[in-house]
Amino acid sequence: MIKRSAMVTIAGRPNVGKSTLTNRLVGEKIAIVSSKPQTTRNRISGVLNRGETQFVFLDTPGFHKPRTRLGDYMVGVVNESVADVDAVLLLVEPIANIGPQEQVLLERLVGGAPVILVINKIDTVEKQELLAVIDCYSKAFPFAAVVPVSAKDGDGVEALLDELEKYVPEGPQLFPDDMITDQPERQLVAEIVREKLLWCLDREIPHGTAVEITKFSERDDGVIDIDATIYCEKPSHKGIIIGKQGAMLKKISTMARNDIEKLLDAKVYLQTWVKVKENWRDSEFLIRNFGYQ
Repeated sequence: MIKRSAMVTIAGRPNVGKSTLTNRLVGEKIAIVSSKPQTTRNRISGVLNRGETQFVFLDTPGFHKPRTRLGDYMVGVVNESVADVDAVLLLVEPIANIGPQEQVLLERLVGGAPVILVINKIDTVEKQELLAVIDCYSKAFPFAAVVPVSAKDGDGVEALLDELEKYVPEGPQLFPDDMITDQPERQLVAEIVREKLLWCLDREIPHGTAVEITKFSERDDGVIDIDATIYCEKPSHKGIIIGKQGAMLKKISTMARNDIEKLLDAKVYLQTWVKVKENWRDSEFLIRNFGYQ
């Protein structure tokens, strides 16, 4: 029986592991991950029921200096997500230096909800190195607690949840027991396709892509038909995404279909197309049309 619930925002600069931590906390993959920065574009809610407590974790885009209207939107999502929540997890790497993105974020967090400093990627450093990181950040902000974790292997995650229990108010659960994310299946599928673009393509190309699901229907035999359109910003990018004799697009589609079938627990017939929408990241209409609103 859920008796308490808390909204918890996970914030930080790009590529510190926010989505990996979200997936680890929820226990399911609800947010796409890649080694490239600015993978997450929308705020994603992940739900964990733990005893009498329901946690709703808000995975946010990486806080960065925007260069496009899409970037402005992503930073706006972060600013909105750290307001009116019960706690904030500031996720950082184990480096004893506060970067400009973290500095601006800390200024946003002054006077708000309790902030827990979460030092991620502790599997990449010696334990004694963490002392300098803790000292550096503790001098800059009155954190409610400091918890070192490895989102990759789960080390420290239970300790983080134990710490978060201190900030959970009494109140009704916000999501049904069987719900782990607020994302509709169409959005999850589109994000999986975009994840494979990030994995397979180099440099700026995947950051200039968006994915729209134009068909999502189930046949009588249970097979799910999905049509996905990949948008890019330049004709030359379209050629790279398709690849020689369609090889790259086939690779992306096959990888995506395998993950979509696991997600939906069904056989999937996926068709993908590539179209050019020049400078769509600076078009408010297209940004909204692709679901960033």
